[in-house]
This record gives sequence, structure tokens and C-alpha cells, in this order.
Amino acid sequence: MLIASASSGKRKGTGFSARKAAARILGNIVTILVSLVVILPLIVLLLNSFKTKGESNTMSLSLPTVWQPENYRIVIEQGKLISSFFNSLLYAACSDIIIVVVVAAAAYVISRNYQGANKFLYGFIITGIAIPVNNVALMKVMQVLHLVNTRPGIILLYAAINIPLSLFLAFGFIGTIPRDIDEAAIIDGCSPSKLFFKVILPLLTPIMATLFVLNFMAVWNDFTMPLYYLNNSEKWPMTLAVYNFFGTFENSWNLVSADIVLTIIPVLVVFILGQKYIVGGVSSGAVKG
Repeated sequence: MLIASASSGKRKGTGFSARKAAARILGNIVTILVSLVVILPLIVLLLNSFKTKGESNTMSLSLPTVWQPENYRIVIEQGKLISSFFNSLLYAACSDIIIVVVVAAAAYVISRNYQGANKFLYGFIITGIAIPVNNVALMKVMQVLHLVNTRPGIILLYAAINIPLSLFLAFGFIGTIPRDIDEAAIIDGCSPSKLFFKVILPLLTPIMATLFVLNFMAVWNDFTMPLYYLNNSEKWPMTLAVYNFFGTFENSWNLVSADIVLTIIPVLVVFILGQKYIVGGVSSGAVKG
């Protein structure tokens, strides 16, 4: 009887392992198929950026008959990509710095004193996650403040739009930091400013890196705000430069593909370098959001 029971348990264990292995294989297949949906268009763009005008019209995965690297030179010279690249970098970097600094300080103060006015202020700010931007009212505000068609205006606009979600994530992350650390630092003689900058701020590195990467990608890829609030082409970011370039060379898919490839390279680099922070920071920030 003991032998029969052992044999039955062994068969059950083998069946469970087989189902687990099958589920893992199925999951991998689904993951690969979903990844191909994202990767294949990028491969098509990359291959077409090296083709002639005639070859690129098919938008296929075939290799170029003759590689045309000069497509990139044409795009850089005629697409104003140098100036638009630095515009995008300026807008993304400056707005990111504002967001990270303001959110880190605000999230710490609100999290450690989550009552009364602070509780109301937190709820008021994070409602911006769900409420859409009213461009009519926003345009009036920007006009009154003389921020329309200015670089400081678009930087402040990006910072204001992305603060709600950033505060939500940072608030949850700080909630995972024990208050005992604050009390120990105060007992050791730390002033409030020294407590934040010397003790708490280093612990916020994961969420700050996460916010920087996420907001950098959001600002870099944004198209709507510069379209509405920047009328001077010299101040356009790369998204508008691509849009303008497509209007001029809409029949030259090789040049358009090269333009798009150059536009997405910076944000891909930032994402690849910061992806580990995104996973860790978002998962930690979601614990007590």
C-alpha cells in the first residue's frame, strides 16, 4: 500500500511538473509574439533607412540592394535635427530636474505629516493624473504669464503636467522607509534640512532615477504641447521636426525612416540604461500609493 501511495504521488508530481513546463513554454511563446509586434516595425524602419527611395516604398524586411548611409546625412542637414535634438534635450532634462527635486521634497514632507492640509494638498495634486488638460484655459494662463512660444514656458508646462503621477509614485516609495531612521537621525543632532539631504535623499535614489527615466521619455515623445505652445520652428523638439520633415518628404520613406530612427535612439538609450530602476522604483512606489 505504501508503494502504491508513493507511485501515485510520483505520478501527480510528474503531471504537475509537466503542466508547469507547458505553461512556461506557452508563456514564452506569447511573450515572443508580443515582442515581435514591437520589434518588427523598428527593424523595418532601420532597414528602410538604408534603402533607396524606390526600395523603401515597399516597407518590407528585405535587405537593401545597396546600403545608403548618406540618407542620414541628408536627414541631419535638411531636417534641422541638430537644433531640434538640443531643444528636446533641454526640455526633457530641465523639466525632469524640476520634477525630481520638487517631488522628492514634497513627497517626503507630505508622507511624514499626512494629515490636515497636507492630506488635502496630496489628494488635490494627484487628481491631475485623471483630469485631462484643458488647453483653452491653459492657453489663457500661458498668455497672461507671457510663457507662450518660450522655452521656459514649455519646460514649466511639462513639469506641471508630470508632477501628479511622479508625486503618487514617490509618496508610496517614501512610505516604505521606516520612520525610525528619521528619529535616529534627529537624536544624533540632524537638523530638518540635514536629515532630508544627508539621510533621506540617498535612500530615494531608486525612485528618483525611475521618475527621471519615465518623465524623460514622456517629454521626449510628446507632440501635442509643443504643437500648441511653440510657434517658432527654431524652438521645436524632435517630434515636431519629424512631423515637419514628413510633410516635406512624405514620398521618400527612406529619409522619413532615417529621421524616425534618429529620433528614437536617445530615448531607447535612456530606457535601456534606466530600465532596472523603472521596475524597482515603480514596484516599490506602488506598495503604499
